[in-house]
Amino acid sequence: MMWIRGASGMLVAAGLSAAGAGCSAPDSGTSGADAAQEAGAAVDADPLPSWNGGAAKQAILEFVEAVTTEGGPDYVPPTERIATFDNDGTLWVESPIYTQLSFALDRIRALAPEHPEWTTTQPFQAVLEDDLDAVVASGTEGLVQLVMASHAGMTTAEFAEIVSRWIGAARHPRFERPYTDLVYHPMLELLAYLRANGFKTFIVSGGGVEFMRPWAEEAYGIPPEQMLGSSIKTVFEIRDGDPVLVRQPELFFVDDKEGKVVGIQKFIGRRPIAAFGNSDSDLPMVQWTLAGEGRRLGMIVHHTDGEREYAYDRESSVGRLARGIDEAATGGWLLIDMQRDWMHVFPFEAGLPGG
Repeated sequence: MMWIRGASGMLVAAGLSAAGAGCSAPDSGTSGADAAQEAGAAVDADPLPSWNGGAAKQAILEFVEAVTTEGGPDYVPPTERIATFDNDGTLWVESPIYTQLSFALDRIRALAPEHPEWTTTQPFQAVLEDDLDAVVASGTEGLVQLVMASHAGMTTAEFAEIVSRWIGAARHPRFERPYTDLVYHPMLELLAYLRANGFKTFIVSGGGVEFMRPWAEEAYGIPPEQMLGSSIKTVFEIRDGDPVLVRQPELFFVDDKEGKVVGIQKFIGRRPIAAFGNSDSDLPMVQWTLAGEGRRLGMIVHHTDGEREYAYDRESSVGRLARGIDEAATGGWLLIDMQRDWMHVFPFEAGLPGG
């Protein structure tokens, strides 16, 4: 199976598993906001209590101490303390299929009654019949059709409401919990620790920026203006006397691979001093970060825990990681081994209230 990133600012599959997106299950009770608050409270003691002692944790602690010690050789002023994070597979779960893809497929099913022609038109027919082989056979052109049909044609406010309703109701097929329960607790601790030390944290994702903004601030404590992602074109219109932005079925910007570096320069305007990802698609962002002057930190989450989460890397259809492993020693970034370095993966596993 091969995954194609980019179309309409989301992650689109050219090969899918039949894991049922949006299946119902009981509420879990633990939200990303609860976890972020809990993680922030831990900063005064051990700032990274869900991280096992080892090279990864030590590197983070030493880096933050070095760049925040006034008068030290590696001191960095707060205005330049920029840290960027990929989202899928770095801050929350991305298997068995990307969350935004689950959303897109559910949207096609929800919109189907308004489009009877879809029952006999590919690739929509394939989605409605759960014929994933036919979806694959539709190729990139067919996949782009699915994305545009599910993400365009409404105002930005309407789209945000649709996403909010979906993220509140959808459940992960394996864990049977809201997707926002499946944020990585160690990364929430890291975000809180960096912010407590004067860092400004940004999401730099290949996923859709308008898909993330309705829920990611509550989940991660990162405001919408600090989220970069792929996007489709929007146009300004007056509807019934009100000014609105309307989403168009046309690609505007792909914030993935080399595009992440372009996006950082275009929308942030400062080179990060720390960058975190989980796949080869994140390497340009990490390389760009490490190439700057002064003390730098680049880290890649390696999914090695098939029991608590998933184990995948070189042959994966999501978050493929090969160069990130092979070139770590020469490239200067560090691997975060999920199984070895994380005491807990998810907030509910960490035993937070309601988990």
